[in-house]
Formats: sequence, structure tokens, C-alpha cells
Amino acid sequence: MASELPKIKFLQQPTAPAWVEQALANLDTVLLDHSHCERKAAGVALNLMFRYPSNTKMVKALTAIAKEELEHFEQVNQILERRGVPLGPLSAPPYGAGLNQQIRRTEPERLLDFLLVCGLIEARSHERLSLLSAHVPDPELARFYRALMASEARHYGAYWVLATTYYERSLVEQRLEELATVESQLLVTLHPEPRIHS
Repeated sequence: MASELPKIKFLQQPTAPAWVEQALANLDTVLLDHSHCERKAAGVALNLMFRYPSNTKMVKALTAIAKEELEHFEQVNQILERRGVPLGPLSAPPYGAGLNQQIRRTEPERLLDFLLVCGLIEARSHERLSLLSAHVPDPELARFYRALMASEARHYGAYWVLATTYYERSLVEQRLEELATVESQLLVTLHPEPRIHS
């Protein structure tokens, strides 16, 4: 099964076909994880706003992202309810923790890494929702994922713009390349439990 997608700027390696097969065989679990991902993404945007309240441009951009992520959270939850899937906890794959370990602890490097890690996660989400929209057999889900693709692309673009607003572009590009290498390595081995970022 080919990915059938153009290369996404932030990502060094495309998603393997094995992930698509795993996701399609476990759609309810992937949908539940998608709900968790949208909630976490909104929380991350809010946490950055609380951590850096004087960064006006960033607060404005993150407010829009948080609102949109919460709207998606509600939309996924409605689909789960229609499919009879109860909300509940899921164990997290190593992807998010592995990326967060790369965030340096002191400023000004910390903010740069936060923005780029968020951008990488959003870029991978965009790619994987695109794959689901192309391959999922349920027409309602395919439409839903197609509708989300544009906003996911906006989100990773917004994090890139914020990074280049506060830091020199050459520095941003160098650090992005380092983090993108780690991001791809984290996905080399398919996680046994189906997740959006498995």
C-alpha cells in the first residue's frame, strides 16, 4: 500500500505502509487515540501561553490553535459516541516522550525546541490523517479526516512561523533538522499498539 502523499517539509521520512494497515485494522482504537491527541495538543498550546505570557504574537497564534484543537476534540468524541466507543485511557506510545526528551531545559533554547517539537508532531499528524482520509473505507471518516488536513497543516506552519519570529532562520533550520532526525527514528519500529503516532 503506497503512501500516495507528497513529501511534507518538516518530515525526513514518510510513514510506512505497515502503519496504515495497522490503523485500518484498529480504527476504533486509533479514533480514541486521536481524541487524546487533540486534547493534548490543546493543552500544549495553553501551557505555552501560560509559560510565555508576554510573547504577544505567540499567545495570539496559540489561542487560535487551542480553540481549533478543542473543536476537533469535540468532533472526534462525537464520532466515538456514534460508533459506541466509550472515552477512556490509553497507554501512550514512546513517540511524544521521546521528542520531549530532546527539549533543552534552559532558555532561549527551550522555547525554540518546544515550538519545533510541536511543529513536528503537527506535521506528522497532518501526514497520517491524510493517509487515513485516502484509505479509510468509511465515507464519514474519510470526509472527517480530509476536513482536518488543512487545519493540521496550518498548525505546523504556525509553529514554524513562530520559531522564525523569535529566532534566526539558520538556527531554526539547523535545530529542526536535528529534531526531525530523532522524530523519524522514533517511528522506525512500528509500535505494537495502534496509535496516531505509533
